[in-house]
Formats: sequence, structure tokens, C-alpha cells
Amino acid sequence: MGFLDKLFGKSTNEEEKTMSKLNIGIILGSTRQGRVSPQVGEWVKGIAEKRGDANYEIVDIADFNLPFVFTTAGDEPGIKAWSEKLASLDGFVFITQEYNHSITGALKNALDSARDEWNNKAAGIVSYGSTGGARAAEHLRGILGELLVADVRTHPTLSLFTDFENGTDFKPADLHLDNVNGMLDQVIAWSGALKTLR
Repeated sequence: MGFLDKLFGKSTNEEEKTMSKLNIGIILGSTRQGRVSPQVGEWVKGIAEKRGDANYEIVDIADFNLPFVFTTAGDEPGIKAWSEKLASLDGFVFITQEYNHSITGALKNALDSARDEWNNKAAGIVSYGSTGGARAAEHLRGILGELLVADVRTHPTLSLFTDFENGTDFKPADLHLDNVNGMLDQVIAWSGALKTLR
């Protein structure tokens, strides 16, 4: 505590801790009507915030109204806002669902709508689908590699048959908690390490 802080009885320790924490975006990978990704994203965020090791926020690609890449002049407000949001983040957790053995078109378009803003950051993947979204996650890993995003190994997979009621109400099994925390451990460690490269 500095002289003025002592004099006025103020401490900036808590503010400094918050400012020095990594910023992790939980990216919702679907924009369709009736999507369940917001439920999954809020569940991950709830687990993450109990840890107190980073600043976590939901980033919904639907909020940015991104046009299809290269179909416009590229000067839409959503593109600029998307770029600024990504630049403010140190790492990511992707909530991805499996459509036809891959990620959604909306998520691919969002990934393609930026370049340098992704570089030298880390990401975790939480996927869901009839086979836990495993095939979508594998496709996503290849795309992230091209964008210089280091994806971590631990990968929570959620089943439409056992973790959702009627395919719409998210009721995750307790066994997923350890996997989510393990994934976040790796995202935080790698995000901190990669920050030194930027």
C-alpha cells in the first residue's frame, strides 16, 4: 500500500487483482432459434466464477450480426465490435454443438471474421450432440490451429440423450464437473503463458 493509500485508508489490492486477472470469453457457437447453447454457457460460467481465477463472460455471436465473410465491404459495426471483443480476451471456452458431423456455419463464419485477434491465445471446448459433439470438436481443433489458438486437451462432452431432457432442458450429470474444472485449469495456465507472446 502506497503512502497516499495509507493516508486515506484505501487499498487498491482488490482492484489490482481484478485488473491483472485473465479475461476468458465463453463463446456460444449457435445462433438458431430454440438453441440450448445459452444454457450450457451459463452452466460453464457458473462453475468458472466459483474458481475466482479469471474474469469470465458470455460472448454470444448472435449479438454481433456478422455478415458472411467477404460478402460485404467489411465495415459493418458488428465486425468492428467482434474484433474489439476478441482483442479484449486472453482465452476462450467454445460451446459447440454438432451439426452434420461438424460445427455450425455461424461459428465457422465468426471464426473467419477475425484473424490476428485470435492469435497466441488458448481455448477449451465444451461440446454436445448425439455423440457428445466429438466430431464437431475435432473439426474445431483444426480451425483453431490455423488461427494460432492453442486448444487444451481436457474436453467435456455432453450427450443429448443423458444431459438434456426432451432435447431442450439442460440437466448435466454431476460427473462433468471435474472435466469442466480440469479444462479451465488448462485454459488458464495456457492463456497466462501465451499472453507473454502478445
